[in-house]
Amino acid sequence: MLKTKKKQAVVKKHQIHDKDTGSPEVQVAILSTRIDELAKHLKEHKKDNHSRRGLLKMVADRRTHLKYLERKNKSRYETVVKKLELK
Repeated sequence: MLKTKKKQAVVKKHQIHDKDTGSPEVQVAILSTRIDELAKHLKEHKKDNHSRRGLLKMVADRRTHLKYLERKNKSRYETVVKKLELK
């Protein structure tokens, strides 16, 4: 679970304008942060299948956001992928 301060820092780093909290870039960044934290948790707790299912859902959701962004604006997609070091 992301703490408020950490989430605000991620949003501030990836937002397009001052009040941007829902653009695909911000959503992908937040999901990536949550995925990283959950992956660390699962390395320690290997049998936590409930959290593993949540991780898979988040990865699929992030993939969907990235596909949308790639389809709508290729340059923004490439910027996000490079900034988050996804591929």
